Amino acid sequence: MDNQQSCIIFPLKLLFLYATEIRHRIHSLHHTTDALNVKQDSHVCASPTPIFVYENRKLAPDTLVHSYRSFNGFVVRLTKEESERMKGLDDVVSVIPNRVHSIQTSSSWGFLGFPENVERTKEESNTIVGVLDTGIWPNSSSFSDEGFGPPPQKWKGTCLNFTCNNKIIGAKYFRLGGEFAQEDMISPTDTIGHGSHCASTAAGNHVSNANLLGLGLGTARGGVPSARIAVYKVCWTNGCEAADILAGFDAAIMDGVDIISLSVGYGEVIHVEYFKDVFAVGAFHAMKRGILTSQAAGNSGPNLYTMPNLAPWITSVAASTIDRKFLTNLQLGDGRIFQGISVNTFSPAQKSYPLIYGGDAPAAGFSSSTSRFCDENSLDGAMVRGKIVLCDGFSSSPYVGFASGAAGLIFTDQFVAEVFALPAISITASDGKSVFSYLKSTRYKTFLQSIKDHTLVMYNFVQFNPAATIFKTHEGKDSSAPYIAPFSSRGPNKVTPNILKPDIAAPGVDILAAWSPISPISGVKGETRVTNFKIASGTSMACPHVSAAAAYVKSFHPNWSPAAIKSTLMTTATPMNPALDVDAEFAYGAGQLNPLKAVNPGLVYDAGEYDYISFLCAEGYGSRALRRITGDNSTCTSENTGSVFNLNLPSFALSTPRSSDNNVTFGRTVTNVGSATSTYKAIITAHPSSLNVQVLPSVLAFSSLGERLSFTLKIEGSINADLVSFSLIWDDGTFKARSPIVVYVP
Repeated sequence: MDNQQSCIIFPLKLLFLYATEIRHRIHSLHHTTDALNVKQDSHVCASPTPIFVYENRKLAPDTLVHSYRSFNGFVVRLTKEESERMKGLDDVVSVIPNRVHSIQTSSSWGFLGFPENVERTKEESNTIVGVLDTGIWPNSSSFSDEGFGPPPQKWKGTCLNFTCNNKIIGAKYFRLGGEFAQEDMISPTDTIGHGSHCASTAAGNHVSNANLLGLGLGTARGGVPSARIAVYKVCWTNGCEAADILAGFDAAIMDGVDIISLSVGYGEVIHVEYFKDVFAVGAFHAMKRGILTSQAAGNSGPNLYTMPNLAPWITSVAASTIDRKFLTNLQLGDGRIFQGISVNTFSPAQKSYPLIYGGDAPAAGFSSSTSRFCDENSLDGAMVRGKIVLCDGFSSSPYVGFASGAAGLIFTDQFVAEVFALPAISITASDGKSVFSYLKSTRYKTFLQSIKDHTLVMYNFVQFNPAATIFKTHEGKDSSAPYIAPFSSRGPNKVTPNILKPDIAAPGVDILAAWSPISPISGVKGETRVTNFKIASGTSMACPHVSAAAAYVKSFHPNWSPAAIKSTLMTTATPMNPALDVDAEFAYGAGQLNPLKAVNPGLVYDAGEYDYISFLCAEGYGSRALRRITGDNSTCTSENTGSVFNLNLPSFALSTPRSSDNNVTFGRTVTNVGSATSTYKAIITAHPSSLNVQVLPSVLAFSSLGERLSFTLKIEGSINADLVSFSLIWDDGTFKARSPIVVYVP
């Protein structure tokens, strides 16, 4: 057994090799005996399986896993030693490990002021939303093609092991490593539910009486219900691998989608340089083809610097609340009632249940320090069976399972309303202390008894059993909405501190949308409840709202670039309240999505491939690193090296030491898309007197549509606070284009 075979038998990482113009320079690679040689016959494009020779040694036939089409790269199986040697070869510009990523898991459109009867164009039916996710459930009413005509003529996609219709016009799956879990269905069919939820939020049909076992009853619909859906299944039971994600990008680009919706991201807080970031690479190539990528910001909040998706050509989406809230009541044996949150479809089968603390019931092999969190198998079934268990903190449903037969769970961290496999509730930490105090104090009641002669005092200890009841969830109103969910990842931007992230916020809490009925609604294997709709929370749910809004804008402006669409979404966003979100723009970006206003922004900040290359060169990327992103022969020269402060974004960010004196000038160019003849005046909102902020010129006079005018924004002075934010508003009396300005201490 040689080294390669050994590595195939033992788990190997797949590696994405990003080779410079691999398709057009095969001859030069073939003649490089010290490099990875790709030998093909003269019919280069027709040959699907190149033969790989490495250091004059023919590699195993299955070394090549996949070859991408829209960008120059391929996936191969290599040993660790081979991959390390590859990194130094002239014709291999990048080697990216095939990391496993994770999915980032409807009155929301009404809450955004975007009713179903808004003005729409016929072009919406020709708009195609590409969804890279867990697939789709084809039999859902959300994806019926009733009333739809044939797919747009521009469509080049196909359906693999899947029956499409005129709503779902494309469906493919990718598992280049070839490893499937028992639960996986080897087709684009969704066995997890996440992809169906996201696809229907973006472009699902109008479905009346949608609900989750009676909860959330109403109409479910996507933001662009007339749009078509193309599905690329890149996520499976065991996660989403980098090579599959790139394959999904590749196929979506070649098939001709208009928008890519990506509710997938890193499963941990990680900050990766753009040329090593599979999402940045894929989205860059989509941008080159005029395709906007909307991506979930991540679910690693609420701390700062928890956002991993930072490339400026990606629209990063934070999760905000809506005014609907799912509330659950907890009643203790002494009659006190506490209100918490959860999505609990169970009604209590008896008046009350014994109450026990998880830390007092560790299973064999576990300590109280573990069982107090109620993680799966950590609780002693004999002690908790039929009882409600008080747990420290919060654990997501898949991590607690059926909780060793407990009758219910009480979590003491109000993180998010979630569906569990048993009755459950999340209460505040303060209420949790009250419940814990009740539980401990009612274990034994102490009575003082005096003997008749008054000479002897005896203490009698009488045991009382603490009890509790968790009631079925009911709906309530959240008058404080919108604000950012605690789980939503926050900025600042760790890779490029002077670029604001996230970009925008959209509803991502308690969203009702389509679900795969073969997927357990609690995420726990053995769950028996079946539903076609589910209430879910996450930046995964926020992302398709922005994807749909982008598709809506594109249906009115088919020729707008991804940057122009991103600009209009941001400059028309509704400002959010920093009193509710102390991290301000690092929590919500430009603010809450406003799809209706986004169609007519007045001005847009446009950018293209050249602008991003200029930015990357300014950030110190050499030509070699640059090509790892662009996939072509781009180089950094004195002519194309710009500045991060001049990248034409609809936001401004300045990272500065505390009390340091600043003198920074941002350069921007805006394009008139409002009225042909218009005059915009610059308005700077309130900001600290320690900062001097100037816009030059302060008036922009346009004489035609499409005209471009430039201006500078200069910031002088210092700050003593951690974060200062305000806005630049260009106002012509009809349109207002607002851009956030953030000055902060890293």
